[in-house]
Amino acid sequence: MTRQIKLGAFLPGGGQHIASWRHPDQPLDGATSLKFHIELAQAAERGLFDAYFLADGLAVAFGGGIEGGNAKVAGFEPVTLFSALAPFTENLGFIATASTTYEEPYSVARKFASLDLISGGRAGWNVVTTATEAAARNFNLDKQIPHAARYRRAEEHVAVVKKLWESFEDDAFIRDRESGVYFDVDKVHRTNHRGEHFSVEGPLNVPRSQQGHPVIVQAGQSDDGRGLAAATAEIIFTAHQKLESAREFYRDVKNRARAFGRDPSHVLIMPGVSPFVGRTEAEAREKYERLTSLIVEEDGLALINALTGGELDLAGCDLDGPLPLAPPTEGMKSRQELIRRIADDNDFSIRQLYQWIASARGHFTIVGSAEQVADTLQEWFENEAADGFNILPPWLPTGLNDFVDLVIPELQRRGLFRTAYEGKTLRENLGLPFPHTRWSAAYTEAAE
Repeated sequence: MTRQIKLGAFLPGGGQHIASWRHPDQPLDGATSLKFHIELAQAAERGLFDAYFLADGLAVAFGGGIEGGNAKVAGFEPVTLFSALAPFTENLGFIATASTTYEEPYSVARKFASLDLISGGRAGWNVVTTATEAAARNFNLDKQIPHAARYRRAEEHVAVVKKLWESFEDDAFIRDRESGVYFDVDKVHRTNHRGEHFSVEGPLNVPRSQQGHPVIVQAGQSDDGRGLAAATAEIIFTAHQKLESAREFYRDVKNRARAFGRDPSHVLIMPGVSPFVGRTEAEAREKYERLTSLIVEEDGLALINALTGGELDLAGCDLDGPLPLAPPTEGMKSRQELIRRIADDNDFSIRQLYQWIASARGHFTIVGSAEQVADTLQEWFENEAADGFNILPPWLPTGLNDFVDLVIPELQRRGLFRTAYEGKTLRENLGLPFPHTRWSAAYTEAAE
């Protein structure tokens, strides 16, 4: 089958751009409106997106430090939300974020396995290590765990969750009324994990879904993040401004995956893209400038501070001057480096920097016609920079509908995107293999 672009839709109800809530098209209560999230999910499914993606935070982020700015100061826990959205869709996957730093493997395995069953095999887990001191203070800590230690814990955490998802073999449930046998006890397995960070006996009390277990997603770009992604992830959400850096990341992670004995084609790399789409470039530019004009200055500064580690004091700085150096962080090291690079490569002032990253926080922003947006996606896809993209519409629902109505048909005309879903599960639509348990004959044969 001809290789085609995979697409995720990153759709926080409050919008992506830090000023999106001020746009007249964006519902003011979008972040906490179930009705609006249902509308977004159905629009994404109309566009044949692979999955609805949501990030998550474990602390209030005041100001413009997160997607949606102040509109995301409060919102839904994503697994709970996706469990409510699943019955309103048939094919769309749901990728929710959960932290390996502040959640236990058993709880994570249980809630994602439940979402997978509720959705009919359409769940994915976005593995994050969770940066910020504010989150640490909500979980019995005074300071966040150092970056490298968070990734060591994450590696073991994911391994335990995967073991828990293998507690029941796929054919463990007999449910025979006549014999009175409900399940085969020989096909239920304890986890019996003892490691540096976790001690988990198991088994998990949720069975497997029709796709085996949820798709594993990861978004780290540091060296530690790349290592974790290459070892464990099936989708990698990454941030790049240029084709060259995207190609370096793509080749590096695929080579690392191969070194782990994995098939690189089963590790899908999907950079984030925030598109302002118009019927003409001029129309797209007008949309971009209108949203940019709505940025509140203090939100722009809060966004820069959040993305550079949370310790950059911009009070009193000339906003039309250069960005000062940020102190080293134990938070998102790769994002701090990326923001610095964006400022330096473009010779941006502080004001120009927050205007540029206001929609995508370091992900690639495209302003153009449907043909121009499709040209860029095609160039990255065909030049070893991407297997697909996580689309970040700047404001909702208009930014999503613009992409569905204008860009999707253009990609389909070029044969780059599906015209119908390939299957019912997220794995089937992504072209990812079914994950056999280590107890199955298929697993043994593959290992041999």
